[in-house]
Formats: sequence, C-alpha cells, structure tokens
Amino acid sequence: MKSPVHRCRDVEHSRGQSGAGGGTSCLQEEQRIPISKDVITSSSASAMWFIRDACGIVCAIITWLLVLYAEFVVLFVMLLPSKNLMYSIVNGTLFNTLAFLALASHLRAMCTDPGAVPKGNATKEYIESLQLKPGQVVYKCPKCCSIKPDRAHHCSVCKRCIRKMDHHCPWVNNCVGENNQKYFVLFTMYIALISLHALVMVVFHFLYCFEDDWTKCSTFSPPATVILLILLCFEGLLFLIFTSVMFGTQVHSICTDETGIEQLKKEERRWAKKTKWMNMRAVFGHPFSILWFSPFSTPDHGKAETYQYVV
Repeated sequence: MKSPVHRCRDVEHSRGQSGAGGGTSCLQEEQRIPISKDVITSSSASAMWFIRDACGIVCAIITWLLVLYAEFVVLFVMLLPSKNLMYSIVNGTLFNTLAFLALASHLRAMCTDPGAVPKGNATKEYIESLQLKPGQVVYKCPKCCSIKPDRAHHCSVCKRCIRKMDHHCPWVNNCVGENNQKYFVLFTMYIALISLHALVMVVFHFLYCFEDDWTKCSTFSPPATVILLILLCFEGLLFLIFTSVMFGTQVHSICTDETGIEQLKKEERRWAKKTKWMNMRAVFGHPFSILWFSPFSTPDHGKAETYQYVV
C-alpha cells in the first residue's frame, strides 16, 4: 500500500498524466472522494477579508468617487434647483436608494471571502488524517500548497485557490467566487440602474433648461451646468453599457452553472447538472424572496450539499 503522501498530486502533474494516457482507463479509474467539510472552509471565513492590491484599491476608490460625483450632480445640479417638489422627492429618493444599495453591494463583494481554500493545508500529516483508501488521490495546488477542491482555481492576485472562481475583478478588488457572486451581481445591477436613471434625468433637465432660462434651472453658471451634465451623461452611458454586459454574463454563468474560467478553458463538465432555477437559488439563497436583492442578506450558497474532490 502506498503511503498517504503519494496520494497528493500537483494539479499540473496529475492533469498531464491523465492527458498522456490517451485511453479511457484513466477516466474509469477516477473517483469522487468525499472530503471533510473543514478542508474547503476558508480559515478566514469569520474574519475581515481584504486584498492588499494597489491596482484593486485604486479602482475601488475610483468606483466610489464616480458614484459620489453622480450623487453630487443629481442632487445639487438637477433636483434641488427644480421647482417641482414632488419630482425632486421621488427621483431623489429612488436615486439615493439605488446608489446606497450599489455601494453596499460593492462593499460586500470586496470584503467577503470569495471562497478561499485554506492555505498550506496539503501537509503529510493532514493528508494522513483524511484516511484515503488505496489508489485514491487528492489534488494539490503547487502555488499555495493547499488541497484543491473540484472547480477551484488559483488566483495570482489573491494568492489563494478560490472555489468556483469566475474572475478577479479590480473594480471590487476581489475575486468573484462562490461566496460573493451574489453581491457582485447586485453591484452590477444597481450600478446599471442608477446609470439609466441618471441618463433619463439628464435628458429631462436639458429639456427643462432649453425651455426655461439657463440661469434659473441650476444654481451653477450655465457653462458649469453644461459641463457637469455632459460628464454625468458620459459616465452614465459608459457604466450602463459596461455593467449591463457584466450583469448579463454573470446571470448566464449562474444559469448554466459554468464559471467564466471554466468557459474560457473549456473544462470538461464533471459536476451534476441542475436546473437554472436551482442554480439561481444556490447563489442567491433558498427560497426566492426580496432578500435576493438585498446586499445585507447572506445566502447559504448550497452549503448543505456535499463537497467532493475530483481525482
């Protein structure tokens, strides 16, 4: 019987060997080995998660500044100078609510552990404690020295293996993975909504200023008003297109239960196929409710399901 230490293979080596076999015997010998839940539970699950990446931090700050700029123009250039009090109240309440939810979703996506695998747990002692049967193996990531679960990928920025990693997004300074995909989807949705809302208000404000005196439609000078509105229009249009595309790709990825990396690498599907509705509930929570749209609600992410490794 081989010692347990020989049952831990580097991912690159094991995939290379399976590909070199050329036959189906290797695939027939593969088994799904149930591993204890604590293997794939992040050691930092209860602690604050924050990636110290200069590019990501700068992008996250820019994101907040752009939202605050939109807030400034909407409130002080368009709504407060308006003579229609009901128009200002309704649009101000709607815009600020959506902006608050967008920033809250951004914070949750940035400060939530995306599903990091414990670092350095691929030790001889730990593998022996798994009590693997003869011939069974587990995958080891050679970069972070961790036991790598199925559908996990190593992120060079986070320097960790992330479960169901979709991609690393610098705008949220974090990976989009199993535990924070809901918040990233909400972030893109709310940014798209406030961008659309801002564009609609800019159009109405331009029409109002053309019909009325430019000196009365804003507390700023006419040139300053035009510049501020044009910049907001450009920002709103740019982010409406960008976040709408991201939102659509994320929803498609969830419904097909295939991450962005898996689609890019065209990885063989080795996990059970579920309905689109089951995949949506696995990300946003069980059952469907208004909490799906709340960044303050933490879904279970299908933790009741049994996690398994592919070998």
